Formats: sequence, C-alpha cells, structure tokens
Amino acid sequence: MPTGTIAAVWAPRVLSILRIVAALIFFEHGSQKLLGFPAHPTPPEILSLSWIAGAMELVGGALLAIGLFTRPVAFILSGEMAFAYWIAHAPRSFFPVLNGGDAAILYCFVFLYIAFAGGGPWSVDATRERNAGMG
Repeated sequence: MPTGTIAAVWAPRVLSILRIVAALIFFEHGSQKLLGFPAHPTPPEILSLSWIAGAMELVGGALLAIGLFTRPVAFILSGEMAFAYWIAHAPRSFFPVLNGGDAAILYCFVFLYIAFAGGGPWSVDATRERNAGMG
C-alpha cells in the first residue's frame, strides 16, 4: 500500500483520536474543579472565574469527547485557554515553562485546529452528517 494511501486513510482517524484524548484530559480538569475528582485541594467558589472555567472544561470536554457540536465547542474552548494563559499564566513569567502555561497554550492550539478540521469520522457530528445524507 503506498504511503499516501495510508496517510489518507489514517489522518482522519488520528484526528478523532487527538480530539478524544485531548477532550478526556480536559474533562478531568473540570471534574476536579467542580466534582472534586480527582481530589482538588481548594474547590473554586461558585461563579468565580475558576468555577466558570471548570464548567466549560466539564461540559466542553464531554461534548468534544463524543464529538457533538465539535467545531463551535472547540472554538470556544480555544478562546478559554487563550484567556486562561494571558490572565493566569503570562503575568507570572514571559516563559511558558516557568509560568506553568504550556498546557494552556497546547490546548488553545489543539482546540483551534479541531475547530477548523472538525471532529473526524469517529464523532457524533460525523454520524449525524452520514445519516442526514441518507434521508
């Protein structure tokens, strides 16, 4: 099988895998903040910025994991991570490795990519599109 064929077959599938893995790890941040699992040393105060971020991480992470409303959710979460970086991390240091913001930067750009690329073939969105084409 030519290399181009393997890439053409697997690139969309790997996009789905990237979306699922990033979403599940992101979901964990929300579950820690809002549900206390895994244990969080100081739960955020209700309606604080940290609580709102936790709600976005929990709900957005779940939606992205199953691939429902993938593009708009990924775009919103990309913005949340850009906001988180500039509000919480950048003031600590210019260097992401020192300010703890490397994960926020990666999430921002992974979600931005997913907002444009879509959820891949293994998503609720793709299933809905396939079913709409049949009817």
